[in-house]
Amino acid sequence: HLRFTPGADSDDSTQASLVNINPFTPESYRQMLFLPNGKRKARGELYPLKESNMVSRYKKEFLELEKIGVGEFGSVYKCIKRLDGCVYAIKRSKRPLAGSSDEQLALREVYAHAVLGHHPHVVRYYSAWAEDDHMIIQNEHCNGGSLQDVLLENAKLGQYFLEAELKEILLQVSMGLKYIHNSGLVHLDIKPSKYSRMVTSFPLCAAEDGHMNSNSLFLLGDLGHVTSITNPQVEEGDSRFLANEILQEQYRYLPKADIFALALTIALAAGTGPLPHNGAMWHHIRKGNIPPIPQKLPHSFLELLKLMIHPDPVARPSATALTKHPVLRPSLGKAVQLQKQLNVEKCKTAMLERELKEARLAQTIMKDQPLGCAKLEECETSSKQNSKRLVGGKSCRSFSFTLGY
Repeated sequence: HLRFTPGADSDDSTQASLVNINPFTPESYRQMLFLPNGKRKARGELYPLKESNMVSRYKKEFLELEKIGVGEFGSVYKCIKRLDGCVYAIKRSKRPLAGSSDEQLALREVYAHAVLGHHPHVVRYYSAWAEDDHMIIQNEHCNGGSLQDVLLENAKLGQYFLEAELKEILLQVSMGLKYIHNSGLVHLDIKPSKYSRMVTSFPLCAAEDGHMNSNSLFLLGDLGHVTSITNPQVEEGDSRFLANEILQEQYRYLPKADIFALALTIALAAGTGPLPHNGAMWHHIRKGNIPPIPQKLPHSFLELLKLMIHPDPVARPSATALTKHPVLRPSLGKAVQLQKQLNVEKCKTAMLERELKEARLAQTIMKDQPLGCAKLEECETSSKQNSKRLVGGKSCRSFSFTLGY
């Protein structure tokens, strides 16, 4: 609850001190924080989470149905909003955050959600507020649970995602990462528990390119570790998915750390055993070796996963490159080839049209040729008549040949 000072005499600096500034806001929007005279509004101290004497907004606006998840930040509840009757996922921090080190992490997630807006492969954010020193975040509810839930169920049944499903998951998450990275942010905590699944009774279609035929939509969520690419404040995530360069505090290629973690997530979905937290196997993976996968996958797909965990982050593909990769989008390569062929045929058609135009022009000239000849004969006759009037017109021309000695 923002406490703006009432009255027309309140200056901007007083009000600004009671409002947080989102560090992830693009610079173009930050220009609006400048006063007309060029001076920046005073930021003041961070607006704190405070105990509220108001009626609980959570209890007033939402009907809690069940707890659907627990994480390091807090618990997630499935709730119905009393006003619109829709289902939402409400995340509530475990412990009071005011004045704690976790307060900044909680605010960071809110900042990231607010800046990212809406994308088909990022969990949608609706609202956030502080209540009795706890942070509460209202997000989109995904009815399929998390990818981690699916993997645990598959493990019980001795099953795993097959090739087509693995490629679909990789493509969908890459689309979400592309959006996050293009927004100047990195996730830095990619793992199965961070992917939520939306399931429908009809095929879903990605807004970006209409590729998807699956009825499962995978969305990235839990943005507590998100940071800026240009001004990073890195909080190390799960060591099982941590790229070696992050451990070495080399932050020059931060988006590629997300690609590394994504590859290991796909390996888990393919059936590989639990990933190591440390030790020899941990280092073996960071040398570019995919952990053993208990199913036969195409060599090209395995090579792509191997490239995604390359020891040199520069060699790893970007999220944008993954969304266009021929392993994941074979039809895209065919489309490019067909477009090239179409361009060639268009050139041939243009040349034929030009030749046809020239042929028709020549045919028109040939039809007009007799009239042209008649005019030419009249000109020659007139010229002969005129030549008779010239002195010596009938005399023969004389030629002299001089021989040199």
